Amino acid sequence: MDQSSSLSRIDWVAQSCRLLVATAAEFRGTKPFAGLTIGTGIHLEPKTVALLMTLRAGGASLVCTGNLNSTQPETVDYLRARGIKVFATQTRDADEHGASLDVILAEKPDLLLDNGGDLFARAADKPYPSLLGGTEETTSGRTRLLPMRDRLNMPILVINDSPIKQFAENRHAVGQSLFESYLRFTNRSTNGKRVTVFGYGACGKGTAACFRNAFSAVSVVDIDPVTTLEAHLDGFTTPLREAAIRSADILVTVTGYPNIITVADLPLIRDGAILMNGGHFPHEIDVEAFRSSLEVAGIDRYEAEHIETVRMRDGRAFHILGGGHMANLAGPRPLGNTVESMDLGFTLQARCLERVAKGGLGSEACVIPVPADIDAVVASAYLDLAR
Repeated sequence: MDQSSSLSRIDWVAQSCRLLVATAAEFRGTKPFAGLTIGTGIHLEPKTVALLMTLRAGGASLVCTGNLNSTQPETVDYLRARGIKVFATQTRDADEHGASLDVILAEKPDLLLDNGGDLFARAADKPYPSLLGGTEETTSGRTRLLPMRDRLNMPILVINDSPIKQFAENRHAVGQSLFESYLRFTNRSTNGKRVTVFGYGACGKGTAACFRNAFSAVSVVDIDPVTTLEAHLDGFTTPLREAAIRSADILVTVTGYPNIITVADLPLIRDGAILMNGGHFPHEIDVEAFRSSLEVAGIDRYEAEHIETVRMRDGRAFHILGGGHMANLAGPRPLGNTVESMDLGFTLQARCLERVAKGGLGSEACVIPVPADIDAVVASAYLDLAR
């Protein structure tokens, strides 16, 4: 009888990331990051391990931290056991998170792999000459970094602006994982529920489609009339914002911008409604303002479920999932997006960092989309594995 072994979820995910496995095998020969340190500020969960080990296979030294409220302790332990420097805790405290970011930059990494612009924003304030550039994962980060281009003045490739990232992860995987997260948090049905999705970008499209496919009645709110027209022609109702909030049993924010649902909306939220956020930063739903509002009589917390019930003085109550943090990486057993989607997105990350490390990009490549030839290489490689 063959010997058996007990493996972890991290091992399962690593073996499931077939594209990263193939990229790591190539990098072991080419060593694109030999002599370079890569500083990372990205969700520390099992799929990230597959990316980080791919970068290390390419010769990189790594110094890593996470994002607010998404660091998984078993991931940190796994990385540290393999000699990787990790400065991260599972925190919701912005100052504590900021201190971890400062520790990463104190190491003076040559490349940054950023998620939400946390590292690059600090590097813009305290630049150092050895920083070559790097990557930014998100729309939220791109929005944050664009006004800093003159100060950054280095190549930064935005992964979220790749068409692969837009359809593979944002449209398909984010919608799927937010739908899964609603079920995981609440154990409640979606059938017949009235769902309002704020934002009809790629993430919003996927979220709206997944809830509709689960027999919900879905409405869409977007500030862009052209995008709203697209949602209408896709078959979603597009009520005005106030009516959309009043009617919703479930409200989902996926915009990448702050203050989408605020304390001013408290009178509009229907009794029993559930609020969840899918955007990167925990500021699309102004949870802190809810907690301190005079209209709120009290808050009940289901600690193990990461659910808060906000009780209003007029007798209504509504529920917030994961404290307004990104729901698919919050709460009990957070799984995030699907392995296949992250395999694609993280291979884009590896290839973009490889391009920056080679030095072929100038400062004009500051906060720009993934080069089209990288998209083509990654797409072809994935299709080859799938055939």
